Amino acid sequence: MTMSTSLLLLALCAAWIPALPLARGLRLAPWLALLLLALAAAFVAAQVSLIGIAGLGVLGGVAWAHRHAPARWQRAILLLLAIVMALLLALHRWPGFVNPVAVPRQVISTDALPFVLYANLDKGAAGLLLLTLLVPRSHAWRECERTLKQALLPGLATIAVVMGLAWLLGVVRPEWKWPPFTPAFLVINLLLTVVAEEAFFRGVIQHQLARLLAHQRVGALLSILVSALLFGAAHLGGGLRYAMLATVAGLGYALVFHRSGRIEGAIAVHFALNAAHFLFFSYPALA
Repeated sequence: MTMSTSLLLLALCAAWIPALPLARGLRLAPWLALLLLALAAAFVAAQVSLIGIAGLGVLGGVAWAHRHAPARWQRAILLLLAIVMALLLALHRWPGFVNPVAVPRQVISTDALPFVLYANLDKGAAGLLLLTLLVPRSHAWRECERTLKQALLPGLATIAVVMGLAWLLGVVRPEWKWPPFTPAFLVINLLLTVVAEEAFFRGVIQHQLARLLAHQRVGALLSILVSALLFGAAHLGGGLRYAMLATVAGLGYALVFHRSGRIEGAIAVHFALNAAHFLFFSYPALA
């Protein structure tokens, strides 16, 4: 694992650490210091260029400005810009990034498609900026513990339904495994994939839609459905069956987020499903 990846992973973990007091009333967020170090290390290693760093700067700037804009129309425009920038970075459409390969291309399950794992700096850093600047999250351990407890039963149901459907549809079959790179996969999947996706689909899309439609009778339902459908659409590259399964999973994550209003529960359920898929079923899917 490269130095830049390690620092970015630490920055994502530090998103829940309060800002540290400095001189003259100034405060420094540990996640921001670690993100800057990660970008510096990536720049030295030729994994990111100035235009890539500028893209993250634009995302961070418009997300911060959205929180502090005085007028509703200003907040709406800034939010739209933040969504567009986050999508460009997460989909690797913003130039300037050379994401390192964490696990080389290989087949890890019988009769399954080949698998390769990238440490996506662009997606991970974009997810960190959304998480810290726009997403409602727990600010105390008791609050986080309550959120995770609320996610337990719907989370187990989501995992059972999604993996059961995937088995019935012939997308996967049961297969226990623990490849040598399993710890690296789990850490990277949690922090660079799951956190980024939940921050975007639940923490931004669903949360902002729920706020916009708060006075509508079906506002909460619409926000849940839209976030789930968009999550499924984002997985169309894997085929219609895969997108359908992602939509069902997205419904589970969205319900968990709606129940608590905090992102940790949705992150936990999403990661638990991904881990169960990786450890106990064909991965990524049968050929």
